Amino acid sequence: MSKNSKVLNLKDKINGNEVDLSLCNLTEVPVRELALFTKATVVDLSCNNITSLPPEFCNLTHLVKVDLSKNQLTCLPDDLGNLTSLQHLDLYNNKLTVLPVSFSQLRSLKWCDLKDNPLEAELAKAAGDCLDEKQCKQCASKVLQHMRELQDEVDRAREKRLLKEKGLERKREVKQKDREAKEKEARKREKAEEKEKRRKEYNAQKAAIAAQEQQKKKNEEKKKKNGLAADKKAAEKTAPKPRRSLIGLVFKLLLLLLTGLAGVAAACRLTDLKKEAMCVPVNVAVDDGLSWAKEQEGVVRQLVQNLSSAAKEFLESTQASKN
Repeated sequence: MSKNSKVLNLKDKINGNEVDLSLCNLTEVPVRELALFTKATVVDLSCNNITSLPPEFCNLTHLVKVDLSKNQLTCLPDDLGNLTSLQHLDLYNNKLTVLPVSFSQLRSLKWCDLKDNPLEAELAKAAGDCLDEKQCKQCASKVLQHMRELQDEVDRAREKRLLKEKGLERKREVKQKDREAKEKEARKREKAEEKEKRRKEYNAQKAAIAAQEQQKKKNEEKKKKNGLAADKKAAEKTAPKPRRSLIGLVFKLLLLLLTGLAGVAAACRLTDLKKEAMCVPVNVAVDDGLSWAKEQEGVVRQLVQNLSSAAKEFLESTQASKN
């Protein structure tokens, strides 16, 4: 069946502000078609096979009276409370056990019939018997009151849940901040340890360089000290040599002089030169010397001995210095 035919058929069911869809063997509510007729505020859907109402049914806010008795409804949509104009609701002989919490928002509801439904105990107590007009009005009032209490409980539970979630969120935030703070502190500590490690390595390098410099300085001082000691020792070894050399030189010159004098004296005394004028004083001196020597024979002998001892010491010292 096309949409137009549905609309035409629905038009056939409309009488003033009422739409009679009872006994039509419906399994679902024609919500789209009902939405087109906002002046039809009374809808009779009784005696059908409807098991549930679609969520879009809650958009029919123009409805004032709805009859859903003698169907197979097991539940009502959660947003049923959006039907704020609804004053009369007949749910007799269905399979409802509970009502949606938003039922408490049906502020205009004056009449309600919930008998012959397998309602929960507390809801059944609030609904009552609904045997007459007065009881059905009481049913609407008491059920609304009961649903408001449930709404309050739901709101408190939701608020409690939200508070709990906020508390958990705050705890998670606190834990996150603590974790971030610990991680930050750990990174800071690692940086400090790394810096301290570099500082120790730097100080160790400086200490090693200083130790090398100090050792080098000590070695230089030791070398210098050893050099000075060696120079002093060499000076001590070599210092007497010039003195011995000088003595030897003087002694050699003296021997040479004596040898020369002896040669001159021998030439002037033993050769034909003795008659020469230059040899006369030499011969006189030799004669005087011989005379004096005879007179000083003991002194000469002592002098010869001293000269021999001196010559012997000189030779020994010269030999030792060569070795």
